[in-house]
Amino acid sequence: MATWDYHNFDNDAAADFAEDFRQRPNEAVLYEALATAAEEEGQLEAAEASQALAAAELVAAVIGKPAADMPVGLLPATTQLDADGQEDLQELAIEAVQAVLRKSELQELWAENENYAAWQQLQQNLLTRLGLEE
Repeated sequence: MATWDYHNFDNDAAADFAEDFRQRPNEAVLYEALATAAEEEGQLEAAEASQALAAAELVAAVIGKPAADMPVGLLPATTQLDADGQEDLQELAIEAVQAVLRKSELQELWAENENYAAWQQLQQNLLTRLGLEE
């Protein structure tokens, strides 16, 4: 049965990505998911967008700003990465979240949902935790 809610770990693609990261925490996995979203010139598929948002949440946790609803099992994995010198990863995470909000199938799906405003607010909160200044 598929999982689907507006929090960034509440769908199957994001949950699977997070579990893979929990088992093997490394920056390369985060870079790959974020770069896929940030560098996509066309529309980003929903699964890739979900993985990018999960990766961005993990980056926020690595720099000490986890989401309030971060799955408990993920926090220990994020502490295995060095929080210092993550400016490039933070910038890529911001670009990926912005790409998801701008040109993704996931954004279109949420636009048709009654929780769209909550989903958008969640992404703005993520951008703020990642260090985007408005």
